[in-house]
Amino acid sequence: MKKKVLATLLAAAMTAGVLAGCGGDTAQTPAAETPAAETPAAETPATEEAPATEEAPEAAAPAADDAIANLIAATTGPVAMTVWASEEDQDLTTKLLDQFKALYPDVTFEITLGAESESTAKDTVLTDVESAADVYAFADDQINDLVQAGALQEVVANYTYDVAASNVAGAVEAAGVDGKLYAYPMTADNGYFMFYDASVFTADDVKSLEKMIEVADAAGKKVAMCVSDGWYIYSFFQGAGLQLSLNDDGSNTCTWNAAGGTDVAQAIIDLAANDAFVDMTDEEMATQIAEGNVVACVNGTWRAETAQQAWGDNYAATKLPTFKVAGKDCQMSSYSGYKLIGVNPHSKNLGWAMLLAEYLTNEESQKARFEARGLGPANNAAAASPEVQSNPAIAALAEQAAYATPQRVGGKYWDPAKTLGQILASGNPDGTDLQQLLDTTVEGITAPIE
Repeated sequence: MKKKVLATLLAAAMTAGVLAGCGGDTAQTPAAETPAAETPAAETPATEEAPATEEAPEAAAPAADDAIANLIAATTGPVAMTVWASEEDQDLTTKLLDQFKALYPDVTFEITLGAESESTAKDTVLTDVESAADVYAFADDQINDLVQAGALQEVVANYTYDVAASNVAGAVEAAGVDGKLYAYPMTADNGYFMFYDASVFTADDVKSLEKMIEVADAAGKKVAMCVSDGWYIYSFFQGAGLQLSLNDDGSNTCTWNAAGGTDVAQAIIDLAANDAFVDMTDEEMATQIAEGNVVACVNGTWRAETAQQAWGDNYAATKLPTFKVAGKDCQMSSYSGYKLIGVNPHSKNLGWAMLLAEYLTNEESQKARFEARGLGPANNAAAASPEVQSNPAIAALAEQAAYATPQRVGGKYWDPAKTLGQILASGNPDGTDLQQLLDTTVEGITAPIE
């Protein structure tokens, strides 16, 4: 349905069930994370759509001052909604839902909370979009597929705050498609940066990867990075100005084999030639950090506790360092990652679903999520709070954000990139011509979608 709105008409139309409804059936989910049984949505009598007088804006426009009052007035029965949050977020989400309901005591809410990982949300939602949750959390790299499937309601109104203006630019970019906002930023912490033991490295040492390797080698210790992984090897090529992007058809465009690409490949080989720089998985890093062998690593916030326990007062973190490419210092780039909350456009209570999504991602909710789980806020004010800024991992991630890009890449990327990383991290043992190696890699990355 082509949506036309005035703010007050939008509130009434959303509640009256003009749009297609979300049924009471539970979508199929992975066995490990099955949502709780849903409460069937209350039946809402069909109503005739109010005549529209204005096109919906391209970007979210502030709702009228009385939009929430109109939403309440237009609500004639129980508001039934299903919310999906990760298993780890269940306790906090329960508290936030209770707080939300308390804000509107004149409305009867029947909100069912189910467990669904942000990493698998897309697959579950696309099994049956109309029967999926009204409000659900997901990882930002899933947004294109969800929008194409009609599984995300565009954010066409702001009820309590300006969603786009209140969140960091990277999160807003990640929550949008073709200039339109389709989700509410929830966290801004799914990226990577450099952890280090400050008893081994100075603040100047960690500005250069070559210097870090030199210092670690002298101390008989290791600097670790999972080079054999597409998520991480991206940092070298992107940092040197070579591009990787997603096309509309799901295929990739990649310039890693363009001029300068072989210099980047050689730089990785040169780094790996030193025994103090090791290619290592996340699980291996955890073990080696705890055992005292690894004193610096490229990793994410989920490894903060491991590093803090091992290094104590010397636990530190910062943005990624520079690395040398043909004698020139290049700043390592990274993928930025965000967790978002989306609204199902098939919800029978679309206005309430949008208002709830706003509440679950507002400043106070993001602060509560940081306090409960240590997750970095996307909200500008929450991210600037002293509590967040004093967290080394979150502060390092914020510093790295200037050199990070949202993960937008097709599925053909991962295997060729992993293979390239494995070859370079092992020193190119077969002596393959580097241009040939990159040409083969790019051919695989850019292969057409079948």
